[in-house]
Amino acid sequence: MTSILRSAILCGGSGTRLWPLSREDAPKQFHPLVGEHSLLSETVRRTHLIPNSGTPIVLTAQAYAGIAREHARLVGVEDVEIILEPAPRNTAPAAALAALLVAETDPEAVIGLFPSDHHVADEPGFLETVEDARRLAESGAIVTLGIVPDAAHTGYGYIRRGDAVQGGFKVDRFVEKPNAETAAILFSDKNYYWNAGIFFFRADVFLRELAAFRPDILAAAKRAWAQAKRSAEGIIVDADQWAACPSDSIDYAVAERTAHAAVVPADIGWNDVGSWLSLLELASRDQDGNTAIGDVSILGSSGCYVRSSSRHIAIIGASDMIVIETADAILVVHKDATQDVKRAAQMFKHQAQALAAE
Repeated sequence: MTSILRSAILCGGSGTRLWPLSREDAPKQFHPLVGEHSLLSETVRRTHLIPNSGTPIVLTAQAYAGIAREHARLVGVEDVEIILEPAPRNTAPAAALAALLVAETDPEAVIGLFPSDHHVADEPGFLETVEDARRLAESGAIVTLGIVPDAAHTGYGYIRRGDAVQGGFKVDRFVEKPNAETAAILFSDKNYYWNAGIFFFRADVFLRELAAFRPDILAAAKRAWAQAKRSAEGIIVDADQWAACPSDSIDYAVAERTAHAAVVPADIGWNDVGSWLSLLELASRDQDGNTAIGDVSILGSSGCYVRSSSRHIAIIGASDMIVIETADAILVVHKDATQDVKRAAQMFKHQAQALAAE
């Protein structure tokens, strides 16, 4: 019998690489960047399509409780369990909270851990891949999806597959984000995949493995969970106990240490929507390769992505430029320099703080 799958959706982070649209008070997962609905809404809707899936879980900050629930309702998902983290502690502690919640009623249920800010173009392929990952996780594996790479990308970690197992492969090794030369070598080797940060595991298996490798994280998470308060907003984790929880990723804490790591290849049109360049690549374009969103005029230009929120923007004689306008900031960046947007966001924040202090 197929086990229940509980989707645990990670809804934290500030998404500063998509500044000025994405901010700490409204990070990228709450914006409709690819299509009509926000990335969070699309993630909730997509995971809700998984057969035999239980009530989805959203892990987020208390400030986002209301908006997270509303974004689920916008795609017809009324029943959502919200876990509210008093402070960000990375993915391993968040996964521990999800596992502790699920283990209360069904320790052998499979949890699918999904970032809230990714885009998937091939939903039927996604559902088939999830089914393979679910079956493998039911057997006791810690499963990650390995994205079939389409470029020698330096922004992702890589996974090398080992021996074949049911529906996937054992993980031979994890590779940190490579430099350009190493990425080219990994891309040419069909045994390597991108690490998308999407995991599947039984609740009891994850708690067992976390106890073996990071008992300090598990102990702190258990204390914070034991003193959590239930409210209309969601389950509010105890702030004092949570503050004592070490911060670590699920990759470092468990996946790279366990003897039960497995990978399921995924060729599903995945994109982490990690930069404005990603949006340029995903967007529909006119005959000159331009994308215009909002009140925008483009003349004599090619390969530009222009997004207006509140004012008219006119672009003339430009090539490969990204222009983003919000009520209080304008970003103009060449598509090859989008890696520096995070620095611009930090500068903007510091300047705003300095002005407020005057």
